[in-house]
Amino acid sequence: MTAELPVEESAAAVEAEEQAPTVSRLEEEGDVAADYLEELLDIADIDGDIDIEVRNGRSYLSIVTDEQSQALNNLVGRDGEVLEALQELTRLNVLSATGHRSRLVLDITGYRQERAGVLAKIAEDAVAQVKESGQPTALQPMGAYERKIVHDAVAELGFISESEGEGSARHIVISAAE
Repeated sequence: MTAELPVEESAAAVEAEEQAPTVSRLEEEGDVAADYLEELLDIADIDGDIDIEVRNGRSYLSIVTDEQSQALNNLVGRDGEVLEALQELTRLNVLSATGHRSRLVLDITGYRQERAGVLAKIAEDAVAQVKESGQPTALQPMGAYERKIVHDAVAELGFISESEGEGSARHIVISAAE
């Protein structure tokens, strides 16, 4: 005789599993994504190596090359727009192949790492402005991944940040800790 979990508990267990993917599932996502990206690079006749790393509950994929490549820079696009689109296409491919939504992060030629430094500086400048004026400061709209980087930087500086707005107008407002 087997004991069955109540429907509520089993639904909660499934939800918890989806929220905290296992390392093996993240590695599978990374492998599926890497295969997809390699095929795209081959079709476009672009040289690049793909590095896969699992950290902080996400798969991180980086397309890198030993020398500067205009073709890879084109895959980043202006302000990372092409990179964002390619990341979403890669996530859709992973969903199609695995049946699981992916939160993978794609980087090309170190763009995201460089951008993280810029975002940290934006956060520092906004905190300085809040200190000086005593008033909350709103930043320009940005994507979810960039907002997360700014939220983390602001929290490290001991200030409060909140996302406001909808869709492409979603932005961060920084204020002093109460």
